[in-house]
Amino acid sequence: MTKRLLLIICLVAISLPAHAISRYNTPSLTCDRIQTILKSENAAILRFPSPRIADLTLYDVYVSHERYCDYGEYGKTAYVPARDTRQCRVTECKPVRNDPDR
Repeated sequence: MTKRLLLIICLVAISLPAHAISRYNTPSLTCDRIQTILKSENAAILRFPSPRIADLTLYDVYVSHERYCDYGEYGKTAYVPARDTRQCRVTECKPVRNDPDR
C-alpha cells in the first residue's frame, strides 16, 4: 500500500508542468517588448552587457509587479538597456533590511 501511494505521488509530480523562468537578452528587444514579456510571464531573467566592463554580461530576475517578490523582499525600480532606449523601466526584487545599523 505504501509503495503504491509513493508511486502514485511520483507519477503525479512527474506529470506536472515545470515552471522554468525564461531568459532574454534585452539589447535585442524593444522596451515595449520587455514590458509585455514581464506582464505575460510575471517574472523573467533579463541579461545585458555591463556598461563599464567589456565582455561582462549582467543579469537579474525582474518582475511585472512587486507582488511577485518573495516574502521579505520589495519591488524596486531599475533600468535595463533595450534596443530602442538605454533605460527601460523594470522592477526587481530586493531584500528588506530590518537592521538599522546597516
